[in-house]
Amino acid sequence: MEGETKPKLIVQKFGGTSVADTERIKNVARRISETKRKGHHVVVVISALGDTTDRLIELAHRITPRPREREMDMLLATGEQISVALLSMAMHELGHEAISFTGAQVGIVTDSAHTKAKILDVKVGRILEELEKGSVVIVAGFQGVTLDDQITTLGRGGSDTTAVALAAALGADVCEIYTDVEGVFTADPRLVPEARKLESISYEEMLELAATGAKVLQLRSVEFARNYGVVIHVRSSFSEEEGTWIYDGEERMEKAIISGVTHDIGEAKVTIFDVPDRPGVAAALFQALAAENINVDMIIQNVSEEQKTAISFTVSKEDLRKAEEITRAVARRLGAGEVTVDEDIAKVSLVGAGMRTHPGVAADMFSALAENGINIEMISTSTIKISCVIRAEDVKKAVRAIHKKFGLDKGVVMRA
Repeated sequence: MEGETKPKLIVQKFGGTSVADTERIKNVARRISETKRKGHHVVVVISALGDTTDRLIELAHRITPRPREREMDMLLATGEQISVALLSMAMHELGHEAISFTGAQVGIVTDSAHTKAKILDVKVGRILEELEKGSVVIVAGFQGVTLDDQITTLGRGGSDTTAVALAAALGADVCEIYTDVEGVFTADPRLVPEARKLESISYEEMLELAATGAKVLQLRSVEFARNYGVVIHVRSSFSEEEGTWIYDGEERMEKAIISGVTHDIGEAKVTIFDVPDRPGVAAALFQALAAENINVDMIIQNVSEEQKTAISFTVSKEDLRKAEEITRAVARRLGAGEVTVDEDIAKVSLVGAGMRTHPGVAADMFSALAENGINIEMISTSTIKISCVIRAEDVKKAVRAIHKKFGLDKGVVMRA
């Protein structure tokens, strides 16, 4: 990717740590200025300053333990409005024309699923008008508007999706995601100091990494990029070094068997016991959860005994209280037994496009866990991923053991 002609239209996204205070905002403005001075058109997507979103959530919960989701969107959308205005001011100080917009002002149209809205359409007319004038366009990430003018937000990491959606709609040459890490690594460097930065990775592999716990990109942003062929460059806000390129990986002649190990401590397990073993029972439960926009990750159903079974599933801890209420209501309706919740779990996953043609990967992963005395509670697989639910206290040991088992700490990785 490095030797290609430089792009003419660039979308740049900066996360909350990149704009945590006024000095960092000025640093971001300087980076944008460098791109602009090279003659490129620049559209910038920005997150709320630092921990602003967390502080707003805390304020809401001081008022009520269960704030209405519409009002949460009204509240949380203000964070990005502050940051886009400040960044626009910083660009003016550097001598550039710049204009800030909310998601609603530039026409990011979403469905009505408050706090987890999905983008339906992006109207880029207003952005194109400003780009033609030579302005840097600065857009609030993480937010949009419904067809009936309700403010919505896109969920944690939603600014990534805003940036990729804009890049797709504008036909941008590249979408640069600036963050506090230097790219996509073979594991979280905070857990595995030996983790290596990947030069490039396919959409398919990045989708699985994002879905299984890698916090570098929001899952839906990668889906958008894959569907519309948007090239993503993940790089650090605090370094000039190349990061990780994400694009269609089919052009690579050979693929690493394993791309990375991820972990997720943000899920909880819900179990419903003594479920009547008859057709439609599982459907009743998971349709009820889906109706409330609760995403279920892993599911396991025990072997039936005396026409009763147990069903366990994992959900995000953010959705746990709601999921528990729904499950208890469904259990009562079905005549099922006790419902339990376990928040002390973690998910570790192995991802790699090469594993589909390389037998023995699962056995090696399970061996690595067994050798370290780590018990597996649930297993889920796809053609390029294996995930295991374990005790949360074992997650650090598990990630390090798997990373070492597959040689990801070495400079050369086995290839398929």
